Amino acid sequence: MTHKDAGWNPIDKILIDGKGLLLAYDHGFEYGPSSFDLRSVNPENVVALANDGHFTGFICQKGIAAKFYRQSDHTVPLIVKLNGKTSFRLHDEPLSLQNCTVEEAISYGAVGVGYVIHVGSIHEPQMLAEFGKIEREAHAHGLFVLAWMYVAGDDLVSPQEVDILAYSARIGMELNADGIIIKYTGAPDSFKWVVANAAECKVFVVGGPRTDTTYQLIDTAKDITKVGAAGFAIGRNVFQAKEPGDVARQLHKALFGKKEE
Repeated sequence: MTHKDAGWNPIDKILIDGKGLLLAYDHGFEYGPSSFDLRSVNPENVVALANDGHFTGFICQKGIAAKFYRQSDHTVPLIVKLNGKTSFRLHDEPLSLQNCTVEEAISYGAVGVGYVIHVGSIHEPQMLAEFGKIEREAHAHGLFVLAWMYVAGDDLVSPQEVDILAYSARIGMELNADGIIIKYTGAPDSFKWVVANAAECKVFVVGGPRTDTTYQLIDTAKDITKVGAAGFAIGRNVFQAKEPGDVARQLHKALFGKKEE
């Protein structure tokens, strides 16, 4: 009998009433120091922010998990991202390969693992095959699996185009991911189609670059949950904010409909 046969899924560990707010801190690997200021460049500060009670999960690469996430001190559930690439060569077809094993992630205290698939890249088949192996191994160990479904490829239309995002969501679901992280279409009516294609797979909207105001994030949080998305996987819009804790509180209230003390 599987966990789904028993009516339980490991991803429930990062959900409250089917919703989740994940703090992502994988930016240093993917995008470099430009993602940080003097406060957020220190992993201790961001791990503490993740652990303040407003987030339901914390995402990072293995070095952050190994050095800064202490299982005895931190209660926020840990998700280790198992692959990554740098941004030194922005115009190459993206290829992001595994740099951490499922066993390593477990040793750091992870309850779930994540993997980026650059859909549409000429290297897509290699990433799909690697994800398949990771998915089987992680589920065998009782971990949930998140798939970042990022659209890439020089011959594709805009990554924001609804049908491409919906197709990407469908791929993630059919690969047996428990949750997907994907870009927002910009409007709830169109994003409803993306969520529908993910079926039972939980959908998290990637936070992306800094927005002008917190109100934009709050409005997006309300809109995406109305059409069935689980919530946000957000980073820079929180830890680069002037008052990160305040932004976290507002997002938590928008998603879960209650004020945290």
